[in-house]
Amino acid sequence: MAKETNVNKVVKQHAELEQFFTGGFTVKGQTPGPGCEPSSKAGIEKKVELEKIAVEVGKCRKCELGSSRTNAVPGEGDCDARIVFVGEGPGADEDAQGRPFVGRAGKLLDKIIAAMGLERSDVFICNILKCRPPGNRDPKPDEIHSCLPYLQQQIEIIQPEVIVALGAHAARTLLDTNKPIGRLRGQFQEYYPGLGKEPIKLMATYHPAYLLRNYSQDNRRRVWEDMKKVLFELKMPVPEKQK
Repeated sequence: MAKETNVNKVVKQHAELEQFFTGGFTVKGQTPGPGCEPSSKAGIEKKVELEKIAVEVGKCRKCELGSSRTNAVPGEGDCDARIVFVGEGPGADEDAQGRPFVGRAGKLLDKIIAAMGLERSDVFICNILKCRPPGNRDPKPDEIHSCLPYLQQQIEIIQPEVIVALGAHAARTLLDTNKPIGRLRGQFQEYYPGLGKEPIKLMATYHPAYLLRNYSQDNRRRVWEDMKKVLFELKMPVPEKQK
């Protein structure tokens, strides 16, 4: 039975990877989960701390977004995640549900994660902003300044081995740089969580929404190359594309 399960998992990984490369945007029957339950005392403590931050985010009115949102979107996933995905900010679907990356771009992110041989519940997914900017406009500097400490606390609690910054806003904010995403992606950068703490490897890549707007095999190949580097860094197996 175990051998059959492993074979089925490999087949599923290959199918997801093929879908990612061929450009389909729908994953049938896939429902994003709330994340893994912690299995250790440290994991339980992390979960409690992350829930405290979620409560703070829900009460936050530090900027105008706190009054215009429907729901805050603190983030979700495994509190012991080795990988944290960080996007720009919630969109309309996320604002309605209070969950990150559940719209069309989120479905594509689910496929990228599945192509890596992982499930949504294996990682932690969040954004620079915890509330939706009206009309999905770019974040304002004061909004980033107000919201960033929540993300910094989440990263400090989870202690991931790798951060994947999805898009220019996430990468520039976390790396404190103005470099374009084209110059940042493709190689590991270092995110510094605080004074006296070890840096965390950060891989910047294109945001799934950018892939939806600018579909090309080259762009998809670049994202997949970025994700393979993440898997190599973590010494995790890299699913091969079906021939």
